[in-house]
Amino acid sequence: MNISIFGLGYVGCVSLGCLARNGHNVIGVDVNETKVRQINNGLPTIIEKDIDIIIQEERSRNRIVATTDFAYAIKNTDISIIAVGTPSGENGHLNLSYIFQVANHFGQVMKEKKTFHVIAIRSTVLPGTVEKFAGIVEDISQKKHNVDFSVVSNPEFLREGTAVFDYNHPPFTLIGASNKEAALIAASLYKHLPGEIIVTDIRVAEIMKYVNNSYHALKIAFANEIGNICSAMKIDAYKVMEIFCTDTELNISPCYFKPGFAYGGSCLPKDLKGLQTLAHDLYVRVPVIENIDKTNDLQINRAIELIQQTGKRRIAFLGISFKAGTDDLRSSPAVTIAETLIGKGYDIKIYDKNVQLSKLSGANREYIDVHIPHLYKLMVNQLGELIDDVDVIIVSNRESEYIDVLLETESPAMIIDMVRLPDPIRSRRNYVGINW
Repeated sequence: MNISIFGLGYVGCVSLGCLARNGHNVIGVDVNETKVRQINNGLPTIIEKDIDIIIQEERSRNRIVATTDFAYAIKNTDISIIAVGTPSGENGHLNLSYIFQVANHFGQVMKEKKTFHVIAIRSTVLPGTVEKFAGIVEDISQKKHNVDFSVVSNPEFLREGTAVFDYNHPPFTLIGASNKEAALIAASLYKHLPGEIIVTDIRVAEIMKYVNNSYHALKIAFANEIGNICSAMKIDAYKVMEIFCTDTELNISPCYFKPGFAYGGSCLPKDLKGLQTLAHDLYVRVPVIENIDKTNDLQINRAIELIQQTGKRRIAFLGISFKAGTDDLRSSPAVTIAETLIGKGYDIKIYDKNVQLSKLSGANREYIDVHIPHLYKLMVNQLGELIDDVDVIIVSNRESEYIDVLLETESPAMIIDMVRLPDPIRSRRNYVGINW
């Protein structure tokens, strides 16, 4: 395939060499004449393992060439990859001027181009950038997006120092597209690589680089805070984290990585508070660990705000324990919400087959006696009678019984979903999800 790459910095240079090595003819485009000259002399524009050999060999095979002439590059290729810089400003906002300057170039050239052209934005950009880029091209060229051309999101996940290896061994390849043909064309560039090719919504793809890198930063910060606590106690933190990482069932896994309701129960809140207190007593500052529970409180407050925004006062809870399949009410976020709403004068009803007041005892009973001492007055025995007699239904546990009833019932009540219910329920007009 004939490919043009706009921007010959880190991502652009690696993509240029690797795509050429995979048999494509690639034109590199940059406003910097020094970078253009380097590529045409068979030299890379960056220092990176193996890229010098690749650029030299592929240039000698005439598979790569560089130019400052953007019009030539667009007219002579079928797909363009945008890899220009998106530096951060002092206030943290991205400088997208280079991206939109390239959009202007495409708008000018697409006026004359007769064939369908795919533009893949590989630069790290904020959600909404693809849409704005396409709008600029449409306005200038008077061509139609997804008819005459299509802009897709194709974020890169390359690490400096191992970029060539990462390019050839991706865990997955991500393409955000609103046009099937464009998605297939972009995907064809990576079909020989290992890892799944995931085609998704454009905005999902645009935000993924931020999610990945922020999580990587979080992992480093968390590990360092654990290290600082352990060091203060003369514990080998490296051994601690080695053992932590051997658990791929829970610790290093998809478990707990589902956005939605807050955490609760007897273990997480207690043990987090214990570690926070330990760090405090050791005079070790751990801002990441110190703020985990504050983030959890914010999610509970978010749920309360969603309920208040309905303007309705008769509220039903499907599930009051801290998670499905248990009767544990300790630190349950649903209990916290119910307690708050009762204090604000809401009419509350609760159904939870796992919670039998006659069986509650010990710490579980003590917790309820403090927080909702009149819980038994709020609970109903039949799910059907609750559904028919409220204005808002809060689904706080993912029990199959709740899902079945909601699928069978066309209740006019507003549904506020904390657990991500199935599509048929989520598609209803009277539905709100906490994070989707």
